[in-house]
Amino acid sequence: FSNVISKSDVKSLAEADEQEVVAEVQEFYGDYIAVNPHVFSLNLLGCCQGRSWDPAQLSRTTQGLTALLLSLKKCPMIRYQLSSEPAKRLAECVKVWREPTGMFDQFCNLLTFFQCEIRSFPSVVSLGSSFAFPFCSPWQWTYQAMVHELLGINNNRIDLSRVPGISKDLREVVLSAENDEFYANNMYLNFAEIGSNIKNLMEDFQRRKPKEQQKLESIADMKAFVENYPQFKKMSGTVSKHVTVVGELSRLVGERNLLEVSEVEQELACQSDHSSALQNVRRLLQNPKVTELDAARLVMLYALRYERHSSNSLPGLMADLKNRGVSEKYRKLVSAVVEYGGKRVRGSDLFSPKDAVAITKQFLKGLKGVENVYTQHQPLLQETLDQLIKGKLKDSQYPYLGPNTLRDRPQDIIVFIIGGATYEEALAVYNLNRTNPGVRIVLGGTTIHNTKR
Repeated sequence: FSNVISKSDVKSLAEADEQEVVAEVQEFYGDYIAVNPHVFSLNLLGCCQGRSWDPAQLSRTTQGLTALLLSLKKCPMIRYQLSSEPAKRLAECVKVWREPTGMFDQFCNLLTFFQCEIRSFPSVVSLGSSFAFPFCSPWQWTYQAMVHELLGINNNRIDLSRVPGISKDLREVVLSAENDEFYANNMYLNFAEIGSNIKNLMEDFQRRKPKEQQKLESIADMKAFVENYPQFKKMSGTVSKHVTVVGELSRLVGERNLLEVSEVEQELACQSDHSSALQNVRRLLQNPKVTELDAARLVMLYALRYERHSSNSLPGLMADLKNRGVSEKYRKLVSAVVEYGGKRVRGSDLFSPKDAVAITKQFLKGLKGVENVYTQHQPLLQETLDQLIKGKLKDSQYPYLGPNTLRDRPQDIIVFIIGGATYEEALAVYNLNRTNPGVRIVLGGTTIHNTKR
Protein backbone atom coordinates (compact mmCIF):
# COMPACT_ATOMS: atom_id res chain seq x y z
CA PHE A 1 0.00 0.00 0.00
CA SER A 2 1.03 3.63 -0.24
CA ASN A 3 0.48 5.75 2.84
CA VAL A 4 2.16 7.65 5.65
CA ILE A 5 2.39 6.91 9.38
CA SER A 6 3.32 9.27 12.19
CA LYS A 7 6.18 8.90 14.68
CA SER A 8 3.65 8.18 17.39
CA ASP A 9 2.39 5.20 15.37
CA VAL A 10 5.94 3.85 15.04
CA LYS A 11 6.42 4.34 18.78
CA SER A 12 3.21 2.44 19.53
CA LEU A 13 4.35 -0.38 17.26
CA ALA A 14 7.70 -0.57 19.07
CA GLU A 15 6.07 -0.61 22.50
CA ALA A 16 3.72 -3.40 21.42
CA ASP A 17 6.59 -5.50 20.05
CA GLU A 18 7.40 -7.15 23.39
CA GLN A 19 8.84 -10.25 21.71
CA GLU A 20 11.02 -8.13 19.38
CA VAL A 21 9.71 -9.83 16.26
CA VAL A 22 10.19 -6.67 14.19
CA ALA A 23 13.83 -6.69 13.12
CA GLU A 24 13.87 -3.54 11.03
CA VAL A 25 11.66 -0.64 9.92
CA GLN A 26 12.41 1.03 6.60
CA GLU A 27 10.93 4.17 5.09
CA PHE A 28 10.09 4.45 1.41
CA TYR A 29 8.77 7.68 -0.08
CA GLY A 30 6.18 6.47 -2.54
CA ASP A 31 2.94 8.17 -1.57
CA TYR A 32 1.94 8.82 -5.19
CA ILE A 33 1.18 6.91 -8.40
CA ALA A 34 3.84 6.93 -11.13
CA VAL A 35 1.75 7.06 -14.32
CA ASN A 36 4.49 7.61 -16.90
CA PRO A 37 8.24 8.16 -16.44
CA HIS A 38 7.54 11.91 -16.31
CA VAL A 39 3.97 11.93 -14.93
CA PHE A 40 2.54 11.19 -11.48
CA SER A 41 -0.89 11.39 -9.87
CA LEU A 42 -2.30 11.35 -6.35
CA ASN A 43 -5.59 9.77 -7.51
CA LEU A 44 -7.67 12.39 -5.69
CA LEU A 45 -11.01 13.73 -6.91
CA GLY A 46 -12.82 16.76 -5.51
CA CYS A 47 -9.85 18.24 -3.69
CA CYS A 48 -11.45 21.68 -3.30
CA GLN A 49 -14.78 23.02 -2.12
CA GLY A 50 -15.51 25.89 -4.46
CA ARG A 51 -12.25 27.84 -4.60
CA SER A 52 -10.96 26.64 -1.23
CA TRP A 53 -9.13 23.50 -0.22
CA ASP A 54 -10.86 20.64 1.49
CA PRO A 55 -8.65 20.43 4.65
CA ALA A 56 -8.26 16.64 4.46
CA GLN A 57 -7.35 16.78 0.77
CA LEU A 58 -4.85 19.59 1.37
CA SER A 59 -3.11 17.45 3.98
CA ARG A 60 -3.12 14.43 1.66
CA THR A 61 -1.78 16.48 -1.26
CA THR A 62 0.99 17.93 0.89
CA GLN A 63 1.98 14.41 1.93
CA GLY A 64 1.99 13.21 -1.67
CA LEU A 65 4.13 16.11 -2.90
CA THR A 66 6.62 15.86 -0.08
CA ALA A 67 6.89 12.11 -0.69
CA LEU A 68 7.73 12.85 -4.31
CA LEU A 69 10.41 15.37 -3.32
CA LEU A 70 11.93 12.96 -0.81
CA SER A 71 11.97 10.08 -3.29
CA LEU A 72 13.64 12.30 -5.90
CA LYS A 73 15.93 13.86 -3.24
CA LYS A 74 15.03 17.38 -4.30
CA CYS A 75 14.96 20.48 -2.12
CA PRO A 76 12.92 22.87 -4.26
CA MET A 77 12.65 26.55 -4.75
CA ILE A 78 8.91 27.09 -4.86
CA ARG A 79 6.91 29.22 -7.29
CA TYR A 80 3.14 29.42 -7.47
CA GLN A 81 0.56 31.19 -9.58
CA LEU A 82 -0.31 34.43 -7.84
CA SER A 83 -3.93 34.43 -8.98
CA SER A 84 -4.53 31.01 -7.43
CA GLU A 85 -5.20 31.03 -3.70
CA PRO A 86 -5.22 27.18 -3.47
CA ALA A 87 -1.81 27.10 -5.21
CA LYS A 88 -0.38 29.58 -2.70
CA ARG A 89 -1.86 27.62 0.20
CA LEU A 90 -0.34 24.35 -1.01
CA ALA A 91 3.04 26.01 -1.60
CA GLU A 92 3.01 27.34 1.96
CA CYS A 93 2.17 23.90 3.36
CA VAL A 94 5.07 22.28 1.50
CA LYS A 95 7.40 25.08 2.61
CA VAL A 96 6.36 24.70 6.27
CA TRP A 97 6.97 20.96 6.05
CA ARG A 98 10.30 21.39 4.27
CA GLU A 99 12.14 23.90 6.45
CA PRO A 100 12.50 22.02 9.75
CA THR A 101 13.34 18.62 8.25
CA GLY A 102 16.85 19.24 6.94
CA MET A 103 16.57 15.95 5.03
CA PHE A 104 17.69 17.16 1.61
CA ASP A 105 21.01 17.83 -0.03
CA GLN A 106 21.68 21.33 -1.33
CA PHE A 107 19.90 20.90 -4.61
CA CYS A 108 18.27 23.97 -6.08
CA ASN A 109 15.37 22.81 -8.16
CA LEU A 110 12.10 24.33 -9.10
CA LEU A 111 8.63 23.34 -7.90
CA THR A 112 5.89 25.24 -9.67
CA PHE A 113 2.29 25.06 -8.52
CA PHE A 114 -0.67 25.70 -10.72
CA GLN A 115 -4.33 25.65 -9.88
CA CYS A 116 -6.64 23.59 -12.01
CA GLU A 117 -10.40 23.70 -12.13
CA ILE A 118 -12.16 21.47 -9.62
CA ARG A 119 -15.13 19.96 -11.36
CA SER A 120 -17.32 16.97 -11.67
CA PHE A 121 -17.32 17.58 -15.42
CA PRO A 122 -13.77 18.18 -16.60
CA SER A 123 -14.38 20.67 -19.36
CA VAL A 124 -11.77 23.33 -18.64
CA VAL A 125 -8.47 22.96 -16.86
CA SER A 126 -7.82 26.19 -14.99
CA LEU A 127 -4.32 27.36 -14.26
CA GLY A 128 -5.39 30.06 -11.88
CA SER A 129 -6.27 32.93 -14.17
CA SER A 130 -5.38 30.94 -17.29
CA PHE A 131 -7.29 28.11 -18.90
CA ALA A 132 -6.35 25.14 -21.01
CA PHE A 133 -9.03 23.11 -22.75
CA PRO A 134 -8.91 19.36 -22.29
CA PHE A 135 -12.51 19.19 -23.44
CA CYS A 136 -11.45 20.45 -26.86
CA SER A 137 -8.27 18.43 -26.84
CA PRO A 138 -9.07 14.98 -25.51
CA TRP A 139 -9.28 14.33 -29.21
CA GLN A 140 -5.52 14.84 -29.16
CA TRP A 141 -5.67 11.58 -31.11
CA THR A 142 -2.62 10.14 -29.42
CA TYR A 143 -3.04 6.55 -28.26
CA GLN A 144 -2.79 7.10 -24.51
CA ALA A 145 -5.00 10.20 -24.53
CA MET A 146 -7.68 8.51 -26.65
CA VAL A 147 -7.76 5.39 -24.50
CA HIS A 148 -8.21 7.46 -21.33
CA GLU A 149 -10.85 9.70 -22.91
CA LEU A 150 -12.97 7.00 -24.50
CA LEU A 151 -12.33 3.95 -22.31
CA GLY A 152 -10.71 5.30 -19.14
CA ILE A 153 -7.34 4.34 -17.65
CA ASN A 154 -7.43 3.47 -13.94
CA ASN A 155 -4.00 2.57 -12.52
CA ASN A 156 -2.93 1.27 -15.94
CA ARG A 157 -6.05 -0.91 -16.22
CA ILE A 158 -8.68 -0.63 -18.95
CA ASP A 159 -12.23 -1.90 -18.43
CA LEU A 160 -13.42 -3.46 -21.70
CA SER A 161 -16.36 -5.36 -20.22
CA ARG A 162 -18.86 -3.22 -22.17
CA VAL A 163 -17.24 -3.86 -25.54
CA PRO A 164 -19.69 -5.84 -27.75
CA GLY A 165 -18.68 -9.49 -28.03
CA ILE A 166 -15.65 -9.18 -25.77
CA SER A 167 -14.04 -12.44 -24.64
CA LYS A 168 -13.74 -13.22 -20.95
CA ASP A 169 -9.94 -12.89 -20.81
CA LEU A 170 -10.05 -9.39 -22.37
CA ARG A 171 -12.70 -7.81 -20.14
CA GLU A 172 -9.92 -6.00 -18.31
CA VAL A 173 -6.48 -5.38 -19.78
CA VAL A 174 -3.32 -3.67 -18.56
CA LEU A 175 -1.61 -0.90 -20.49
CA SER A 176 1.81 -0.22 -19.03
CA ALA A 177 4.81 1.19 -20.86
CA GLU A 178 7.11 -0.78 -18.54
CA ASN A 179 6.07 -4.22 -19.72
CA ASP A 180 4.33 -3.56 -23.04
CA GLU A 181 6.78 -2.65 -25.78
CA PHE A 182 4.10 -1.83 -28.34
CA TYR A 183 2.35 0.57 -25.96
CA ALA A 184 5.64 2.20 -24.96
CA ASN A 185 6.52 2.83 -28.61
CA ASN A 186 3.07 4.05 -29.65
CA MET A 187 1.49 5.85 -26.68
CA TYR A 188 2.36 9.30 -28.07
CA LEU A 189 1.63 8.55 -31.73
CA ASN A 190 -1.58 9.66 -33.40
CA PHE A 191 -4.48 7.38 -34.23
CA ALA A 192 -3.63 7.04 -37.92
CA GLU A 193 -0.11 5.83 -37.11
CA ILE A 194 -1.48 3.42 -34.49
CA GLY A 195 -3.66 1.75 -37.12
CA SER A 196 -0.66 1.23 -39.40
CA ASN A 197 1.51 -0.09 -36.56
CA ILE A 198 -1.22 -2.48 -35.42
CA LYS A 199 -1.26 -3.90 -38.93
CA ASN A 200 2.53 -4.34 -38.83
CA LEU A 201 2.29 -6.01 -35.41
CA MET A 202 -0.29 -8.49 -36.69
CA GLU A 203 1.75 -9.26 -39.80
CA ASP A 204 4.83 -9.89 -37.65
CA PHE A 205 2.78 -12.19 -35.43
CA GLN A 206 1.44 -14.11 -38.43
CA ARG A 207 4.97 -14.61 -39.77
CA ARG A 208 6.09 -16.11 -36.47
CA LYS A 209 2.99 -18.17 -35.81
CA PRO A 210 3.53 -21.01 -38.35
CA LYS A 211 7.06 -21.58 -37.10
CA GLU A 212 5.81 -22.13 -33.58
CA GLN A 213 3.25 -24.69 -34.76
CA GLN A 214 5.67 -26.92 -36.60
CA LYS A 215 5.75 -30.60 -35.59
CA LEU A 216 7.92 -31.42 -32.60
CA GLU A 217 9.92 -34.31 -34.08
CA SER A 218 13.10 -34.07 -32.04
CA ILE A 219 14.43 -33.06 -28.65
CA ALA A 220 15.91 -29.96 -30.31
CA ASP A 221 12.46 -29.01 -31.67
CA MET A 222 10.92 -29.40 -28.23
CA LYS A 223 13.69 -27.38 -26.61
CA ALA A 224 13.28 -24.58 -29.15
CA PHE A 225 9.51 -24.58 -28.62
CA VAL A 226 9.84 -24.38 -24.83
CA GLU A 227 12.37 -21.54 -25.11
CA ASN A 228 10.28 -19.52 -27.56
CA TYR A 229 6.81 -20.27 -26.22
CA PRO A 230 6.76 -17.59 -23.45
CA GLN A 231 7.76 -14.91 -25.95
CA PHE A 232 5.22 -16.20 -28.47
CA LYS A 233 2.46 -16.29 -25.84
CA LYS A 234 3.33 -12.77 -24.70
CA MET A 235 3.21 -11.53 -28.29
CA SER A 236 -0.12 -13.26 -28.81
CA GLY A 237 -1.55 -11.48 -25.77
CA THR A 238 -0.15 -8.14 -26.94
CA VAL A 239 -1.71 -8.52 -30.38
CA SER A 240 -5.11 -9.54 -29.01
CA LYS A 241 -5.12 -6.70 -26.47
CA HIS A 242 -4.18 -3.88 -28.81
CA VAL A 243 -6.33 -5.07 -31.70
CA THR A 244 -9.29 -5.11 -29.30
CA VAL A 245 -8.51 -1.67 -27.84
CA VAL A 246 -7.90 0.00 -31.20
CA GLY A 247 -10.97 -1.66 -32.66
CA GLU A 248 -13.16 -0.30 -29.86
CA LEU A 249 -11.63 3.18 -30.20
CA SER A 250 -12.40 3.10 -33.92
CA ARG A 251 -15.99 1.99 -33.26
CA LEU A 252 -16.59 4.81 -30.76
CA VAL A 253 -15.04 7.44 -33.05
CA GLY A 254 -17.48 6.48 -35.80
CA GLU A 255 -20.47 6.00 -33.52
CA ARG A 256 -20.07 9.44 -31.90
CA ASN A 257 -18.97 11.27 -35.05
CA LEU A 258 -15.81 12.35 -33.23
CA LEU A 259 -13.75 13.28 -36.26
CA GLU A 260 -16.18 16.06 -37.12
CA VAL A 261 -16.69 17.04 -33.48
CA SER A 262 -12.94 17.27 -32.93
CA GLU A 263 -12.41 19.44 -36.00
CA VAL A 264 -15.00 21.96 -34.80
CA GLU A 265 -13.57 21.94 -31.26
CA GLN A 266 -10.12 22.68 -32.63
CA GLU A 267 -11.55 25.47 -34.77
CA LEU A 268 -13.23 27.02 -31.73
CA ALA A 269 -10.05 26.90 -29.67
CA CYS A 270 -7.54 27.97 -32.31
CA GLN A 271 -9.34 30.06 -34.95
CA SER A 272 -11.28 33.32 -34.73
CA ASP A 273 -13.99 33.05 -37.40
CA HIS A 274 -17.14 33.51 -35.32
CA SER A 275 -19.60 33.06 -38.17
CA SER A 276 -18.06 29.77 -39.32
CA ALA A 277 -17.73 28.46 -35.75
CA LEU A 278 -21.35 29.25 -34.90
CA GLN A 279 -22.60 27.62 -38.08
CA ASN A 280 -20.56 24.45 -37.44
CA VAL A 281 -21.64 24.18 -33.80
CA ARG A 282 -25.31 24.54 -34.75
CA ARG A 283 -24.92 21.92 -37.45
CA LEU A 284 -23.41 19.42 -35.02
CA LEU A 285 -26.09 20.10 -32.42
CA GLN A 286 -28.63 18.86 -34.96
CA ASN A 287 -26.66 15.68 -35.66
CA PRO A 288 -28.23 12.73 -33.79
CA LYS A 289 -24.88 10.88 -33.68
CA VAL A 290 -23.37 13.60 -31.47
CA THR A 291 -23.90 12.66 -27.81
CA GLU A 292 -25.39 15.12 -25.34
CA LEU A 293 -22.04 15.26 -23.57
CA ASP A 294 -20.20 16.23 -26.75
CA ALA A 295 -22.94 18.74 -27.64
CA ALA A 296 -22.62 20.41 -24.23
CA ARG A 297 -18.82 20.55 -24.58
CA LEU A 298 -19.13 22.35 -27.91
CA VAL A 299 -21.42 24.98 -26.42
CA MET A 300 -19.18 25.43 -23.38
CA LEU A 301 -16.16 26.04 -25.57
CA TYR A 302 -18.14 28.48 -27.72
CA ALA A 303 -19.30 30.29 -24.56
CA LEU A 304 -15.72 30.81 -23.39
CA ARG A 305 -14.27 31.58 -26.81
CA TYR A 306 -16.86 34.20 -27.84
CA GLU A 307 -17.99 35.35 -24.41
CA ARG A 308 -17.76 39.05 -25.29
CA HIS A 309 -18.23 38.87 -29.05
CA SER A 310 -20.67 41.44 -30.41
CA SER A 311 -22.64 38.69 -32.19
CA ASN A 312 -22.60 36.20 -29.32
CA SER A 313 -25.37 33.63 -29.85
CA LEU A 314 -25.11 31.65 -26.63
CA PRO A 315 -28.83 31.96 -25.74
CA GLY A 316 -29.76 30.41 -29.08
CA LEU A 317 -27.30 27.55 -28.60
CA MET A 318 -28.66 26.93 -25.11
CA ALA A 319 -32.13 26.72 -26.62
CA ASP A 320 -30.80 24.23 -29.19
CA LEU A 321 -29.39 22.08 -26.38
CA LYS A 322 -32.73 22.08 -24.60
CA ASN A 323 -34.64 21.29 -27.79
CA ARG A 324 -32.48 18.27 -28.54
CA GLY A 325 -33.06 16.92 -25.03
CA VAL A 326 -29.68 17.56 -23.40
CA SER A 327 -30.12 17.03 -19.66
CA GLU A 328 -30.31 20.01 -17.34
CA LYS A 329 -27.15 19.02 -15.46
CA TYR A 330 -25.11 19.50 -18.63
CA ARG A 331 -26.88 22.72 -19.62
CA LYS A 332 -26.20 24.22 -16.21
CA LEU A 333 -22.51 23.52 -16.64
CA VAL A 334 -22.30 26.03 -19.49
CA SER A 335 -23.03 29.01 -17.23
CA ALA A 336 -20.97 27.43 -14.42
CA VAL A 337 -17.92 27.19 -16.68
CA VAL A 338 -18.25 30.83 -17.75
CA GLU A 339 -18.67 31.91 -14.15
CA TYR A 340 -15.62 29.93 -13.08
CA GLY A 341 -13.37 30.53 -16.07
CA GLY A 342 -14.67 33.50 -18.03
CA LYS A 343 -12.55 36.50 -18.95
CA ARG A 344 -13.49 38.31 -15.77
CA VAL A 345 -11.99 35.54 -13.67
CA ARG A 346 -9.06 34.20 -15.62
CA GLY A 347 -7.48 37.62 -16.19
CA SER A 348 -5.55 36.57 -19.31
CA ASP A 349 -6.67 35.80 -22.83
CA LEU A 350 -5.81 32.34 -24.07
CA PHE A 351 -7.37 32.78 -27.47
CA SER A 352 -5.78 36.04 -28.66
CA PRO A 353 -2.07 36.37 -27.83
CA LYS A 354 -1.06 39.92 -27.00
CA ASP A 355 2.75 39.86 -27.20
CA ALA A 356 4.44 40.45 -30.55
CA VAL A 357 6.25 37.11 -30.65
CA ALA A 358 3.07 35.10 -30.10
CA ILE A 359 1.17 37.14 -32.66
CA THR A 360 3.94 36.59 -35.22
CA LYS A 361 3.97 32.84 -34.58
CA GLN A 362 0.20 32.65 -35.01
CA PHE A 363 0.41 34.65 -38.25
CA LEU A 364 3.16 32.46 -39.71
CA LYS A 365 1.26 29.33 -38.69
CA GLY A 366 -1.74 30.65 -40.57
CA LEU A 367 0.35 31.24 -43.68
CA LYS A 368 1.89 27.78 -43.63
CA GLY A 369 -1.37 26.03 -42.87
CA VAL A 370 -1.90 23.33 -40.31
CA GLU A 371 -0.48 19.88 -40.88
CA ASN A 372 -3.29 18.21 -38.95
CA VAL A 373 -6.56 20.04 -38.23
CA TYR A 374 -7.19 17.66 -35.33
CA THR A 375 -4.05 18.61 -33.38
CA GLN A 376 -3.97 22.40 -33.69
CA HIS A 377 -4.53 23.05 -30.00
CA GLN A 378 -1.57 23.13 -27.63
CA PRO A 379 -2.07 23.35 -23.86
CA LEU A 380 -1.18 26.59 -22.11
CA LEU A 381 1.21 24.60 -19.93
CA GLN A 382 3.54 24.19 -22.90
CA GLU A 383 3.93 27.96 -23.33
CA THR A 384 4.27 28.50 -19.58
CA LEU A 385 7.04 25.90 -19.25
CA ASP A 386 8.81 27.22 -22.31
CA GLN A 387 8.93 30.67 -20.69
CA LEU A 388 10.15 29.12 -17.45
CA ILE A 389 12.98 27.26 -19.19
CA LYS A 390 14.06 30.44 -20.97
CA GLY A 391 13.92 32.47 -17.76
CA LYS A 392 11.08 34.63 -19.06
CA LEU A 393 8.30 33.54 -16.69
CA LYS A 394 7.21 36.72 -14.93
CA ASP A 395 7.70 36.92 -11.18
CA SER A 396 4.64 39.13 -11.01
CA GLN A 397 2.50 36.20 -12.19
CA TYR A 398 4.47 33.33 -10.64
CA PRO A 399 6.26 34.70 -7.56
CA TYR A 400 8.77 32.76 -5.50
CA LEU A 401 7.76 31.66 -2.04
CA GLY A 402 10.53 33.08 0.12
CA PRO A 403 13.47 35.40 -0.50
CA ASN A 404 15.46 33.16 -2.86
CA THR A 405 15.17 33.33 -6.64
CA LEU A 406 16.64 31.19 -9.38
CA ARG A 407 19.26 32.96 -11.48
CA ASP A 408 20.43 30.09 -13.67
CA ARG A 409 18.48 27.94 -16.08
CA PRO A 410 16.50 25.33 -14.10
CA GLN A 411 17.60 21.74 -14.54
CA ASP A 412 14.77 20.04 -12.67
CA ILE A 413 11.19 21.29 -12.84
CA ILE A 414 8.26 19.71 -11.02
CA VAL A 415 4.88 21.04 -12.12
CA PHE A 416 1.86 20.20 -9.99
CA ILE A 417 -1.69 21.00 -11.08
CA ILE A 418 -4.30 21.21 -8.34
CA GLY A 419 -7.47 19.57 -9.61
CA GLY A 420 -5.80 17.35 -12.18
CA ALA A 421 -3.57 17.16 -15.25
CA THR A 422 -4.39 15.76 -18.68
CA TYR A 423 -2.62 13.43 -21.08
CA GLU A 424 -2.39 16.30 -23.56
CA GLU A 425 -0.29 18.16 -21.00
CA ALA A 426 1.70 14.96 -20.40
CA LEU A 427 2.48 14.85 -24.13
CA ALA A 428 3.59 18.50 -24.04
CA VAL A 429 5.96 17.75 -21.15
CA TYR A 430 7.27 14.67 -22.98
CA ASN A 431 8.08 16.79 -26.04
CA LEU A 432 9.69 19.54 -23.95
CA ASN A 433 11.93 16.97 -22.28
CA ARG A 434 12.97 15.68 -25.69
CA THR A 435 13.73 19.11 -27.16
CA ASN A 436 15.47 20.66 -24.15
CA PRO A 437 18.57 18.61 -23.27
CA GLY A 438 19.69 19.16 -19.70
CA VAL A 439 16.18 20.02 -18.47
CA ARG A 440 14.07 17.38 -16.70
CA ILE A 441 10.38 18.13 -16.24
CA VAL A 442 7.98 16.08 -14.12
CA LEU A 443 4.24 16.72 -14.34
CA GLY A 444 1.88 15.85 -11.52
CA GLY A 445 -1.71 16.42 -10.55
CA THR A 446 -4.27 15.45 -7.98
CA THR A 447 -5.68 13.19 -10.72
CA ILE A 448 -5.46 12.56 -14.48
CA HIS A 449 -8.59 13.91 -16.14
CA ASN A 450 -10.81 12.87 -18.94
CA THR A 451 -14.22 14.29 -19.82
CA LYS A 452 -16.10 12.04 -17.42
CA ARG A 453 -13.93 12.45 -14.30
